[in-house]
Amino acid sequence: MKLSSRAESHLFKALDNFAIELPSWGFADTGTRFGKFFQPAAASTVEEKFHDAGLVHKLTGACPTVAVHVLWDFTPGSDPNVTRRIAKKHGVRIGSINPNVFQDQQYKLGSFCSPDAKARADALEHTLDCIDIGKAVGSDSLSMWLADGTNYPGQDSIYRRKRELEKAFKKIVEVMKKKWPRATMFIEYKPFEPAFYHTDIADWGMAAAFCMSCAGTSGKAKVLVDTGHHLPGCNIEHIVAFLLSENLLGGFHFNDRKYADDDLTLGSIDPYAVFRIFDQIVQYAFERGMPEGKLPGVAYMVDQSHNLKPKLEAMVQTVDQAQRLFAKANLVDRKALAKAQGTGDIVGAETALRNAYETDVTPLLARWRRSHDLPADPLAALRKSGVIDKLGKERAKARKERGETQSASYA
Repeated sequence: MKLSSRAESHLFKALDNFAIELPSWGFADTGTRFGKFFQPAAASTVEEKFHDAGLVHKLTGACPTVAVHVLWDFTPGSDPNVTRRIAKKHGVRIGSINPNVFQDQQYKLGSFCSPDAKARADALEHTLDCIDIGKAVGSDSLSMWLADGTNYPGQDSIYRRKRELEKAFKKIVEVMKKKWPRATMFIEYKPFEPAFYHTDIADWGMAAAFCMSCAGTSGKAKVLVDTGHHLPGCNIEHIVAFLLSENLLGGFHFNDRKYADDDLTLGSIDPYAVFRIFDQIVQYAFERGMPEGKLPGVAYMVDQSHNLKPKLEAMVQTVDQAQRLFAKANLVDRKALAKAQGTGDIVGAETALRNAYETDVTPLLARWRRSHDLPADPLAALRKSGVIDKLGKERAKARKERGETQSASYA
């Protein structure tokens, strides 16, 4: 597909505005419920996590912020600006704040939904502390994922759990409005795991209902769509379109999946599905008459943790794939598509999408990257640099000097 200079300028503006947040935890050794497979170059300190995130940003030019997990990226009782300064040192900023209300033993039966009043109170106190941290480090979002749910029928009252969660979310938004007014709370959902009978926020409709009940139409609470958290056959782009139309789409956690859950690099299983999601976002902007290169204010975040792929390579792969699929969505001939849709030309409408999806955008991305003094192929540049082997040797030595070891553990 040959683009006019105007069309290429439009695409470059869209890419300029396309930012993807990286997860700090995605650079560290993490595992499955069965165990861990360690990588010598994995980050084991906050400094190393931000170093790696900064490296991905230098290679791709698209990752200026890093999502952080409270408990994992902040030392209890310390000044949160220590972490902020580390981020700045490596050329990135702190992005979404992720409370941890699932790791402690007291959350065995849930956090905000637990039958234990102390567990509920502690979860709320921790989240309110996260609000203080978010304000202090200049973040603009609080990302809520809960492991709450039950494993057996009759284990707990689903009605009580819903009431408790609603009450907690209302309190959180109320405090955010007073103490951290620039921020938005994102509510994530998951159909199952770790709970196997019911999860308390099982789908996008429940997440949207909680957003409305705790924040109304204020925009202070929105839905976070994790592209891996859906049952087989789910039409994710339909969810995206519906939430956009209701002003309830807050953002994404990018990954992929074959059967269920997530943690695969974006587009590794079904890149056309990701393209269709981006297509709906660009289509929304087109139908709303937004200026060229401008899109709805949606947060794009990565949520992946790799045991087999080298972590830095996996992150660069995901960002590169996201840029490719995003660029393709911006190449759809919207006027031709609208004409085909308006005349009932189903084949013509589908062809408009397929033509854009099947376009090789490698030369376009290379030109955009060169205009920003970036490597034309960031993954190739990373692999050629030898930095992963170098980091592996340096970090193995540093762990040894700190008296740390990497040993398999089971959840």
